[in-house]
Amino acid sequence: MAAKRDYYEILGVTRSASAAEVKRAFRKLAFQYHPDHNRDDGAAERFKEINEAYEVLSDPDRRETYDRFGHAGDGFEGFDIFRGFGDIFESFFGGSATATRRGPQRGNDIRTGLSISFEEAVFGCEKELKIVRTEKCSKCNGSGCKAGSQPETCPECDGSGQVRRVQRSIFGQFVNVTECRRCGGEGSIITSPCQQCAGTGKEEVTRRIAVTVPAGVDEGSQIRISGEGHVGMRGGNAGNLYAILSVKGHELFDRRGDDILYDLPINFAQAALGVELDVPTLHGEVPLKIPPGTQSGKLFRLKEKGVPHLRGSGCGDQIVMAHVVTPQDMNAEQRSLFEQLADKLGPAQMPAEERGFLHRLKDLFDGRPRG
Repeated sequence: MAAKRDYYEILGVTRSASAAEVKRAFRKLAFQYHPDHNRDDGAAERFKEINEAYEVLSDPDRRETYDRFGHAGDGFEGFDIFRGFGDIFESFFGGSATATRRGPQRGNDIRTGLSISFEEAVFGCEKELKIVRTEKCSKCNGSGCKAGSQPETCPECDGSGQVRRVQRSIFGQFVNVTECRRCGGEGSIITSPCQQCAGTGKEEVTRRIAVTVPAGVDEGSQIRISGEGHVGMRGGNAGNLYAILSVKGHELFDRRGDDILYDLPINFAQAALGVELDVPTLHGEVPLKIPPGTQSGKLFRLKEKGVPHLRGSGCGDQIVMAHVVTPQDMNAEQRSLFEQLADKLGPAQMPAEERGFLHRLKDLFDGRPRG
């Protein structure tokens, strides 16, 4: 058997500590390690050890004997006291811990993923989710009892769901009230359980739930369907069902918030001379004028051709970026025309706004630490 620890060491006080210091140390440790408050392994044994040390060091005569003879004196080896959380409150604050009978408990929520298309996220849609959830047992209607039988009053607590025990401590007599272990605080026990749910009152059921996806949702949006989660206990409400949205990509469009991005390819002639083109949008084709001299990367804004605002009226915009496409495969006639054009145009000149951008970009890189 391991040697018993020194009582002063257990309470964390010196041998010259006053009675008030011993009491304060005990009070702090008792709260910290009481098993009703601390569920860690070893907390109960630590609490008993703390109580034993205080029982001795709080008594002047026993403390004097302990100081002279240690654990060999006054029968300390056989000491054992274990009290409920209520006696600590009773000792220091005049209160006691009480157990209350369990009330209605809300059911757990269900979270599941839902994949939708790009257009469905923009305009909204109706979907169906297949889920598995717990519901009241269809055979016993949630009672947990076999047909023709009913729960019986718990003989341990006489239906109260609580057990009262009178205990004595160094501070006097007190009543500790705890949850009945036999019925788990229910106040009743099932002696003839339902064969379908084995007395739990619940069963797993597969359901198909209709989900309305509003217009304007995006990747990661969450839709709540109230009351479609797991069943509650003791008359509590059912939990909620949450659908977490995953939105597929689109072959033409990208999305940034409520704006739609579209890359518009144009050839050299269209960029130089200007042109009017029909541009695809999620709301149908829209005419767009490309002015003469358009450079690659030029942005055009189509008002209200984006995603409907999820909260509020109106829509975002569609941002169109002109992308001047350089021809890669040319026939002899096309090559001849480009050669003639190159002679006529002379050396290329960078537009002033692009020169400014490049200078800013150069300054940015020049300011970076070099590796």
